[in-house]
Amino acid sequence: MFMDKTQVMRFLPHRDPFLFIDSVKEIVLPESLNGQKGPFTPNQLVGGKSICLFKVDNSVKVLEGHFPGNPILPGVVQVEMMAQAASFLCVHCLNKPIEETKLEVALISIDSARFRKPIVPPMDLEIHSVLSKVRGPFQIYDCEIFCNGELISQCNVMASLKIE
Repeated sequence: MFMDKTQVMRFLPHRDPFLFIDSVKEIVLPESLNGQKGPFTPNQLVGGKSICLFKVDNSVKVLEGHFPGNPILPGVVQVEMMAQAASFLCVHCLNKPIEETKLEVALISIDSARFRKPIVPPMDLEIHSVLSKVRGPFQIYDCEIFCNGELISQCNVMASLKIE
């Protein structure tokens, strides 16, 4: 495990009931960086991937109202989950420990969102996020959510990440 829930909470500014990452399973650097030590610039991380985990169970607050008796994780929450997962690749841009880092994230746009199957409790999700482009302060990620290896949803996320 690359990061547990405590470390996730040290890095992301989100909190319950709007924190949708339980842990970071793995961060895969682009092949061009194999064997190199960071910190890296966002441009160097293009092609890198973060893999995060989230368990959907009946304790997820949003399920109380979406829908009573027939809980389905809303698409907007799935998009937020993918956007949160996208943030973790930039851990390799840090000059100081996570607990001393302040992360400011702004979601800029979402494109090509597809929801292939409903997400219902109990499901263990794996969220993949690949950095595909960097344009100045903006980063574009190709994101997917899987359950048991099956693609459930996907979208492209553009975000502005500021690290202090």
